[in-house]
Amino acid sequence: MYKKNYFAPIIMLRSVCISHFFITFRKIYCMMKLKSINIPVYVCFILSVLIVVFLFPMEAKFPYIEGNDLWTTLWQLGLIFGIFLLVGGLIACFFFYFYYLRKNIFLKKKDLFFSFLMMMIFIVLTEIGISYKLFGVYMIPYAIIPIVVRNFFDSRTAQMTHLITVLICSLMIPSPWEFVMMQVFVCMVTIYVLRDLTQRWQLIVCSFYILLTYILVYSGILLLQNGDFSEWDWNMLIYFGINFLLVMCAYPFINILERIFGYISNVTLIELSDINLPILRQLSEKAPGTFQHSLQVSMLGTAAAVKVGANPQLIRTGALYHDIGKIENPLYFVENRLAGPDPHEELGLVESARIITRHVPDGVKIAEKHSIPKTIIQFIKTHHGTGKAKYFYNSFINQFPGEPVDESAFTYLGENPDTKETAILMMADSVEAASRSLTDYSENSLRNLIDKIINNQIADGLLENAPLTFKNIKEIKQVFLERLLSVYHLRITYPEVKN
Repeated sequence: MYKKNYFAPIIMLRSVCISHFFITFRKIYCMMKLKSINIPVYVCFILSVLIVVFLFPMEAKFPYIEGNDLWTTLWQLGLIFGIFLLVGGLIACFFFYFYYLRKNIFLKKKDLFFSFLMMMIFIVLTEIGISYKLFGVYMIPYAIIPIVVRNFFDSRTAQMTHLITVLICSLMIPSPWEFVMMQVFVCMVTIYVLRDLTQRWQLIVCSFYILLTYILVYSGILLLQNGDFSEWDWNMLIYFGINFLLVMCAYPFINILERIFGYISNVTLIELSDINLPILRQLSEKAPGTFQHSLQVSMLGTAAAVKVGANPQLIRTGALYHDIGKIENPLYFVENRLAGPDPHEELGLVESARIITRHVPDGVKIAEKHSIPKTIIQFIKTHHGTGKAKYFYNSFINQFPGEPVDESAFTYLGENPDTKETAILMMADSVEAASRSLTDYSENSLRNLIDKIINNQIADGLLENAPLTFKNIKEIKQVFLERLLSVYHLRITYPEVKN
């Protein structure tokens, strides 16, 4: 008897989606990155719903019904429509979360794409496990979702991404209640244990906690359902063990995502801040004064970041690299000249200014040559913004009053900061450098210097794109003052022994 089956088209399309899933998503991301297309949000929503529905394991979740009568047709269409409603509702909640609570992610296509890619990867794996019975779903390391997303964004986004993924996957699984219960517990334990991933061993510890959580929750479910362990499935321990091993492989997965999407994790930041790295060792040898300046800027910026809720580790690493362009012409920067003639005396003011401002593009080239992440290169581009080399600019105006000035010759070839971290670094860099020219390190003298420099940066429009409030700037000034006072503190003179 002929069997009329409305699931067949979806099953066929699902197979095509699985075979081309990763290639298609990679192509879309590359096109978005090159800005060759600009996909509207509602199109992303519709595509996401369709992809998930096409991936849905209809034949595994629902048995076929023989016959081609009206009731069979309505039953199958009703199931498909129900899946559309549930999946569409969950993905809509995901969109609304970003729109209302994480606008910064919602407005960045790359970040939004990354969040949906993380979700889709595990939906595809779940579909393969259910439909083709290649592996148990409890082998799939869903805990990698909160680990990765927390590493690049925040805990709340990590929980939301994991929850939506698990709820969609539970629609495919024969025992959804037990599955959701286990995964929710695992997600919460992962986020609590791995609040800040800075070292690899933390991932191993987290994996053990995840394994223990799976075993305890599974035991609790069995006791709740049966009152004993008579139906204990020893295969589940094997699944949990494989899951444990896969979670420990999350670190290489994070590295791959960093390279694809241009993100940077705290572990990478700590590795980059090792002063024994060749590029930083070269800076300390060729431009020792600049290297010491970078360390002081790092100290100021880190303290300010903690105060205003920015990322201190990001500023610390960015500060170490922000002046690496001075490696090319170290003696043209006063902090690297111990003695001898000033090389600027043999040059005109315009040529001197060009050498000074050139250290920004030179730094970008050096960083790219050493494969430094784009996030750190942004500190090099923005630490002077589009400001001017004021010493040579003012000297030119004083020396040639009334003559037209080619301002581009005195302007840094950079970009104005657009994050808290890059803005703090700009302020710390200028304040630290200017403080070395003082002869009086009293509190009033340092306070006046800090106010003057930061107020001038605000007046020049260098900080207009930075997400800092007036309260933040006031707090940053106070932190700079306290730190500089501790650096330039008074020391007593030790008495000599009298004969």
